[in-house]
Amino acid sequence: FTIYISFVFAKILLATKKCLCQRARISRVMASNGVISQGLTRLNKPFCNYSSWMRRRQYEEVPDEFELPYHNNHQSEILDSSGQPVMIKIDVPVPLRDEPRFPKEKWKTFYSFVILVANFILATVSLSLVHERLPDREKYGPLPDVVLDNVQQIDWALDVSEILIMIGVNSCTILIIFHKHRFIVMRRVFLIMALLYMLRSITMYVTVLPVPNTSYYCSPKSNSTTPLVIAKRVFQLLSGFGLSINGKHTFCGDYIYSGHTVMLVLAYLIISEYSPKRFYAIHWAAWLNALVGIVMVLLAHGHYTIDVLIAYYVTTRLFWTYHGLANNGMLLKQTSNNYMGREWWIPYLRYFEKNIRGPVPRQYEWPISWPRRFFSKLPSRES
Repeated sequence: FTIYISFVFAKILLATKKCLCQRARISRVMASNGVISQGLTRLNKPFCNYSSWMRRRQYEEVPDEFELPYHNNHQSEILDSSGQPVMIKIDVPVPLRDEPRFPKEKWKTFYSFVILVANFILATVSLSLVHERLPDREKYGPLPDVVLDNVQQIDWALDVSEILIMIGVNSCTILIIFHKHRFIVMRRVFLIMALLYMLRSITMYVTVLPVPNTSYYCSPKSNSTTPLVIAKRVFQLLSGFGLSINGKHTFCGDYIYSGHTVMLVLAYLIISEYSPKRFYAIHWAAWLNALVGIVMVLLAHGHYTIDVLIAYYVTTRLFWTYHGLANNGMLLKQTSNNYMGREWWIPYLRYFEKNIRGPVPRQYEWPISWPRRFFSKLPSRES
């Protein structure tokens, strides 16, 4: 109880000191304006709220000068030479923070897109090389898998999975377009996808697994990996966006880890992170879309179960780690006890996120300017 009373008393002393400091400040302003003060023995409430008013002014549109009213009482009043109460006008200084809290930095978004394209091409080059090292399907059958061995192969399920991928990607695209801080969100998505594709290009190259689907068509091997052959394969894969539903993905061996699972899980994470929290139905729909898509991949024997598990783990850890570091600036500093800051890609994150202060708010706006400009020119009526 004694500690509590001491704490309350200390807070009262601090508040009193703060009001006295504000009183001295206002007194200096009045003296500089030549205002005659009579009977100013105790500071009125508006003075004590001056500092909080200043803090609010940094985030609200307030005129450069404001009128501070004084109560007409016997304890404190300011009179002019004729004895009438006066209204003091105080020039308010410019807010300390002029720069935006969430700058667009479009050039950084462009850089991140270039990094994504480069890593996507790297993944297609890796697949083009892996295709030549694919185990012979006549000698090596699918590996034992606890899920695939107990599930009948359904070929059309892979098309369903890719349709669900397109639904998730298009939903994320619409969400990002209407997000107020769309350039920041795009930048983060591009960087995360670039890291995922880069890691996938390594894992699929170092370990080549047999084809799990016994009926999936794989192009014949050319028994050569000349630059021209690789370039043709890369162009074919890029023209089909890495999907097999359009008949362009006829090269096999990209199993560790599952690209289908990466896109399905990433679409859900983006929607849950940047859509309004109250849109529970959309969040559950995105989660169900990802779950059904992953199940369809396994039903089609498009990937081994280990491919799906690794893809889920890598995608979720990378997404959560990136946003955890970006939302907490202290974690971006290199210290002996900050093990999160030892990720090899942290320097890139520092560059792209150094001007972002805190979590990106879930705010939305119309993406183009002409409707807003049109409605802003319409005459307004005050009620």
